[in-house]
Amino acid sequence: MSSDAIQRLAPGPRMSGAVVHGNTVYLAGQVAKETAGKSVTEQTKEILSIIDGLLAAAGTDKSKLLSANIWLTDMSTFNEMNAVWDAWVVPGHTPARATVEAKLAAPQYKVEIMVVAAR
Repeated sequence: MSSDAIQRLAPGPRMSGAVVHGNTVYLAGQVAKETAGKSVTEQTKEILSIIDGLLAAAGTDKSKLLSANIWLTDMSTFNEMNAVWDAWVVPGHTPARATVEAKLAAPQYKVEIMVVAAR
């Protein structure tokens, strides 16, 4: 793939699951599918698994994360989400990160995570 080529993974009518440009992989915000409506712990585990799959499809992994944005519907679940995040992220390879409280697209979603990674 040339350096100016754009590769879209899991493209849909509204957005792609991931977009690769050069050596940078941009993921769309990911929400739980199977665990929607369940706990923040369950949703976070599922979302991080989805992210692992998209990163692998793009030829990279979580050790190359550059940044992460995390949205929680209730900031009181911050520690619950962090317990899962901290067990998943690669020590010494943590990304720049922001976490905010926000309303998400549907009430069954409690967490949304978007990452950018190098290849």
